[in-house]
Amino acid sequence: MHAFDVLGDPVRRRILELLADGEQTSGAVTAVVRAEFGISQPAVSQHLKVLRDSGFASVRAEGTRRLYAVRPEPLQDVDAWLGRFRRIWTPRLAALATEIERGKRERRLRHDDPEE
Repeated sequence: MHAFDVLGDPVRRRILELLADGEQTSGAVTAVVRAEFGISQPAVSQHLKVLRDSGFASVRAEGTRRLYAVRPEPLQDVDAWLGRFRRIWTPRLAALATEIERGKRERRLRHDDPEE
């Protein structure tokens, strides 16, 4: 399965967000995803399996618990692919940041001007 097929699903993206904060039990992930998306426990398990099988997540057993974690390698591949497009938006974001700072400075100067 292609990386963007995996990441195209909002449930799987949310699971990766949860795992980005650190290793999580399958029960903890399931509880959050079920509450937010209203899907069944087997459906969450299927999404976890897709993440595991595609290499985005790892799992390890600790007693009766299964602990999931993000694997960074597939995300690095996605980041490398996106790098080709950063040249398009980076200058625009830099220009936006400049305009925002200019506006803040102008508001500050108007606010500090005793003649107004």
